[in-house]
Amino acid sequence: MRFMYSATLLVHSWLRWAVILAGLAAVISSGPRDVAASRSARAGLWFTILLDVQFLIGLALYLFISPNTTAAFRDMGAAMHVAATRFFLVEHPFAMVVAIALAHIARVRAERRGRSPRMLYAASLIILLVAQPWPGLPFGRPLFRL
Repeated sequence: MRFMYSATLLVHSWLRWAVILAGLAAVISSGPRDVAASRSARAGLWFTILLDVQFLIGLALYLFISPNTTAAFRDMGAAMHVAATRFFLVEHPFAMVVAIALAHIARVRAERRGRSPRMLYAASLIILLVAQPWPGLPFGRPLFRL
């Protein structure tokens, strides 16, 4: 089980960079609709696909694989008093769900109404970046797991 946790966490950690790059591409390419509609749609599609895959891996970690969340679920009251545990149990997952929702709304809005999804993609990306366990934070993780 320890190997499964380490391997899944490794994939989750590295995939975040693909999600961030795809998010940047979606924001940059989603300018005026008449300029780069197909490029914007493709970038937004990749951003949402990668977000969804990342979410599924994170959900597996959260619910089944991580010994940290498993232990925290046993005593939620105590877990909420520890900043690092609260971050991974509540704050990080909540922020990611909001970011995913914004990215999906952006895609639908662009496809159905022909509007630029740039602001929603940007909001999604900002939330993703703010809710990362960056090194230097009390609960930070390395930039690149090995």
